[in-house]
Amino acid sequence: MTSKSVATHFQEWAEDQLYFIGGIGYLVRDVCKEIKKKPFYGQLLVDQIYLIGIKSLPLILITAASTGMVMSLQYGLGLEKFGGKPYVPRLVASTILREMGPVFTSLMLAARVGAGIASEIGSMVVTQQIDAIRALGTSPIKRIVIPRILACIIVLPLLVAITNLVGNFGGLIIGHFELGLDPQFYFRRVLETSNIKDYISGITKAYFFAAFISFPACYFGLNVKNGTKEVGIATTKAVVTASLLILVGNFFLSKVFWVIEKWL
Repeated sequence: MTSKSVATHFQEWAEDQLYFIGGIGYLVRDVCKEIKKKPFYGQLLVDQIYLIGIKSLPLILITAASTGMVMSLQYGLGLEKFGGKPYVPRLVASTILREMGPVFTSLMLAARVGAGIASEIGSMVVTQQIDAIRALGTSPIKRIVIPRILACIIVLPLLVAITNLVGNFGGLIIGHFELGLDPQFYFRRVLETSNIKDYISGITKAYFFAAFISFPACYFGLNVKNGTKEVGIATTKAVVTASLLILVGNFFLSKVFWVIEKWL
């Protein structure tokens, strides 16, 4: 690959990123503008809450339990040689509440819901359903995009709260049966050492992660142009973009929260 082709590829990549940022900006503007207007499609919002939240619950429960159990086992085996098993409840609880709970839940939702939103909207674009909605005098942003974005913002923090509970319960099971910790001691240590800051940090991240999932998924779905082949490409882009935004954004959000906690 010549230096010219490398430069060309980099230029194309940079243009794509700038186009994406601009497109997301326009989408955010349109959503903020349309959400204030009537009518409000409440039934569509309820349907999306069911599809995004209730339908994702089994996946989230399995992920949460597995995460808590693995973390408890790894922390316990690692600290056992130093006599640090009593610290396992605190470490597991803090890590789940602040990091693993919101991140793993959001990644699972990005894979399932982000892909679903992008493919569904992309298919509607290809089959000209979006054009039909416009022809009927209805805004696609209001009828298609806003219910999905609001549903993600409502559902994800609730799923993170469930993940926190189930993950810590999974850690308690492994702490008792594999590490020999008393269940009452484990439960008491979680309550004593965890604080409201840990919980608020994780739940607040969930609201940002919901936007990281829903906005790119809607954007890539709406920008499908060249037939059904591009629906698959848009779906892949939505999942990859959401996952990267979650992982990178998690670092910066964690840094911001630590700085805020030092000031308080």
